[in-house]
Amino acid sequence: MQLRIQLFAGLAERLQTSVLNFTIEESSIQADQLKIKLSEAYPEATAQIAVSFLAVNQEYAPATTLITQNDEIALIPPVSGGDGQDNKTVQSEDGLYSITEEPLSIEEVTSKVLHSNHGATLSFIGTTREMTGAQRTVHLEYEAYIPMALAQLQAIGKELKERWPDAICAISHRIGTVDIQGISVIIAVSTGHRDTCYQASRFAIEQLKNTVPIWKKEIWEDGSEWKGHQTGPWDPTTYPVI
Repeated sequence: MQLRIQLFAGLAERLQTSVLNFTIEESSIQADQLKIKLSEAYPEATAQIAVSFLAVNQEYAPATTLITQNDEIALIPPVSGGDGQDNKTVQSEDGLYSITEEPLSIEEVTSKVLHSNHGATLSFIGTTREMTGAQRTVHLEYEAYIPMALAQLQAIGKELKERWPDAICAISHRIGTVDIQGISVIIAVSTGHRDTCYQASRFAIEQLKNTVPIWKKEIWEDGSEWKGHQTGPWDPTTYPVI
């Protein structure tokens, strides 16, 4: 059986390809066993494969998930956090969730959640920080597994709605190069009252940082590094975290 495995971020850099065509003798294989075989075939990437998570058909796959030849497979390194058509933007049908290479507008995203019966609206704005201790960041570079990332943003909105039924949520995330003080993500939430608005807003950003397959690469004056849960176990299926 031949599998086509998509790679991203630091893992793609280490193996110098964004797609692996990987052949195994079996007609099906469990997700955890596929990771073992990949580690054996690519020992130089063993550490990165170990902390990565398989996605099958754009959903995070538990260890026992059975994989067959026709499945869409991606090996997802710890997150940091498309189609594009002609305009470099892909969004959900309702327009509430989007991934784009274009600059983000606070006013545009916030306007999507305004409601006449809501007394609280919060907009979380993620921006590029220049200094981290003594280290100076020149800019950030974001990469996404776009179809799955968009689906995960919608899943966050669905879970948020189940927890806070009156809430309205909109999320836009930038990919590509984001300069210092540039906006990388906007999460807008509105609810009837401020206490639930604070809770829902924090839920959304924590979920995004832990489950959405978007990666950031910090570009410094003297080097670069992909950021994420690189030093410990990472299991996106264990969230929500709040």
